[in-house]
Amino acid sequence: MKIISWSLVLVVIVFPLFFQNNLRVLEQERTQEKIVLYDGAVRTAVQDAAFALQLNEDQDLGSGYASFKRIRANKELAVEAFYETLFNNVGIRDDETAQGVLKTYIPLIAVVDYDGLWVYTNETFRNGRGENVNKQVWKSKKPFAYADEQGNSLSFTLDDYVYAYDADAKTWFEGTRANVAVLTGHSIALLDDPVLFEQVRRTTIISVLQDNLAYYINSYNEYVQKLGITYTFTLPRVEQEEWNNTINDIGVISFIQGMPVGLNRYNSYALGGSRLIKNTEIFGYVEDGIKVYYRASDNHAGEIIEKFTSEKEAALAGYFPGSAVKK
Repeated sequence: MKIISWSLVLVVIVFPLFFQNNLRVLEQERTQEKIVLYDGAVRTAVQDAAFALQLNEDQDLGSGYASFKRIRANKELAVEAFYETLFNNVGIRDDETAQGVLKTYIPLIAVVDYDGLWVYTNETFRNGRGENVNKQVWKSKKPFAYADEQGNSLSFTLDDYVYAYDADAKTWFEGTRANVAVLTGHSIALLDDPVLFEQVRRTTIISVLQDNLAYYINSYNEYVQKLGITYTFTLPRVEQEEWNNTINDIGVISFIQGMPVGLNRYNSYALGGSRLIKNTEIFGYVEDGIKVYYRASDNHAGEIIEKFTSEKEAALAGYFPGSAVKK
């Protein structure tokens, strides 16, 4: 066979393989770009939701107890802020169909309140016409409850304020740990040990979060199976340090799982504490052709293209979090 014939045979065999590999590389690049987009969008959405928790809050809760953590979380506004920011940042602000599809991959949004956990997730029920309706609703608040071996019950908060049931006196007491210890006549041993009290308090709150989030995420599988989604939703592994940070202040937790993104399925979660979300100057830059933003406190070097008063404002202008793009 002539050399030119062999060359043609080689081209016929090799070119499709080269072309297919090139398409795969391009698809991987697009997938990575989408992952960066969603990482930034989810993180920013949770931050905006956490900030919204403090808006129109009721800090006058009686008993004369002053604490910067003791506020009534505005959970409804938080969910509204979460979805508004998320839809804006992924480019589906005016596409209700796409919004509905994206929501199916969000098993729940949780709000860590001062004295308990709220979970916003899907529930099926019958309406007034006897029809089955499925919609996202708030489940009843789950208190940070603990019981000791003597039958005493305690309901913790995000600080040392506690609600305690004295099994001997058959009476509820409330106040700071030290005050309730006196009111109960020191009949509840845990209240007399501030170090152990703090350990049990934090462990209890984290357990309530983990148990309830795992339960509702697992229950969500029954709903999505009816939609034809075969992905199994589970509570992802969250580092202990992140759990600890989550219970320092009221905050928001959200998960996105199983969403098809290019060649992969996108899985992510974000946790945002309200006290950590502060108004600060946000600077916009262009790096490698991508619009990114950094906080003024990041001391990022480069030519500032635009200035914003919030990360949400920067995201709406088409900027991505610089930390997410660099990953």
